Amino acid sequence: MTSFNELGLSKDILAVLDEMHFKEPTEIQAKTIPLVLGGRDVIGESATGSGKTLAFGSVLIDKSDAGKGIQGLVMTPTRELAEQVGRALRKFSQHTPLKIAIVYGGVGIGPQVYDIEEADIVVGTPGRLLDHLERKTLSLKKIKVLVLDEADRMLDMGFIEDVIRIVEMCPAERQTLLFSATISGDIAHLAKRYTRNPIEISAQAYVDPSKLEQIYYDTPKHMKLSLLVHLLKGEHAGLVMVFCNTRHAVDFVERQLLHYGIDAVAIHGGLTQARRNNIIQRFHSKKVYVLVCTDVAARGLDISGVSHIYNFDLPSNHKEYIHRVGRTARAGKEGKAVSLVSERDYDNFRRVMLDPSLVIRQVPLPDVAQISMLPAEGRFRRERSFGSRGGSSGYSRERGRGESSGGARRGYENRDRGDRGRGRPSRFGGRTKRF
Repeated sequence: MTSFNELGLSKDILAVLDEMHFKEPTEIQAKTIPLVLGGRDVIGESATGSGKTLAFGSVLIDKSDAGKGIQGLVMTPTRELAEQVGRALRKFSQHTPLKIAIVYGGVGIGPQVYDIEEADIVVGTPGRLLDHLERKTLSLKKIKVLVLDEADRMLDMGFIEDVIRIVEMCPAERQTLLFSATISGDIAHLAKRYTRNPIEISAQAYVDPSKLEQIYYDTPKHMKLSLLVHLLKGEHAGLVMVFCNTRHAVDFVERQLLHYGIDAVAIHGGLTQARRNNIIQRFHSKKVYVLVCTDVAARGLDISGVSHIYNFDLPSNHKEYIHRVGRTARAGKEGKAVSLVSERDYDNFRRVMLDPSLVIRQVPLPDVAQISMLPAEGRFRRERSFGSRGGSSGYSRERGRGESSGGARRGYENRDRGDRGRGRPSRFGGRTKRF
């Protein structure tokens, strides 16, 4: 088994790893560190939490000289990931005089200008990096190592033109490291254009069925929220992440959970940076136990102690599913991933199940009282219940103010009316598939 001492790391970094009680390198670290320290360009395919920050941080620290200008640049898609990477680099370099600047939008630019003047390595998001370049408060003329972290997400978020502009401002003679959860055609094209004879490394975080229990409920869509509330109230093992596909859904779910006494907080790209930082700090410190989030907002957040992952909305493919559920069952601990599958989720669920390595077991619906969604007027519908067979026992709505057929029900859970009459999610391609 490979040890950190065999990878060629400096004594300063090894001392930090010992102080942080890092026992052995992850797969991406063992494969990548010797290559990057040897000066090779690398394209790394790895998921969040795989340890890639140390993999590229080792060469940034090794090749940067304190007080000689900015020699290392890391681009990230989100402000939270920039903070996380920057803090990690500060820890790894704490026995050196190197200074790390972290820059992103949503906060004042003045303090960042000062930090950049003192910095040897900069970590930032594309938009704010361009702001500094246009203001001439940032120079990339001395860049030795360029890192594109979560490159697929930067493309998904529409940053490709900004990324290319920044890359082309860096010296041609540099080392380039590109990390991505998936290597799509666009990523491959970007890598081919801006790297030199790169080595491709793959270290995907596959789901370990011995540590992670994966289940799904086939629920009527009007009962999905009721089921989520029921399950959350019955499980308090640790931190919980609830994934939704849109900001609208995140806000909807957070509001309903809070109304029913569940300690929840939402995070998505529509919040101010100060608010986002506060939310992440609260969740890290376990002052709140349910984080409702989108994939974009949660991407790159490496949070320990997550015991449960809930898919309130199903992701569009199996790779995104693996990224979500890979946030639990870490470091030898057990975890649980729960998917709430209603009619409109069937297509996405079929795509998730294209991965033959996934073992997702269907479980019967428990007896759950139907709760009333919180309407704008503050009025609530009468509770109904449905049994373990999954059939509704006569869902009805009050004909009161805001609760008629066009009232409060016409919310998030009833937007899609085109899924009626489809088969159950255990049927794929006309045959029943058991897990």
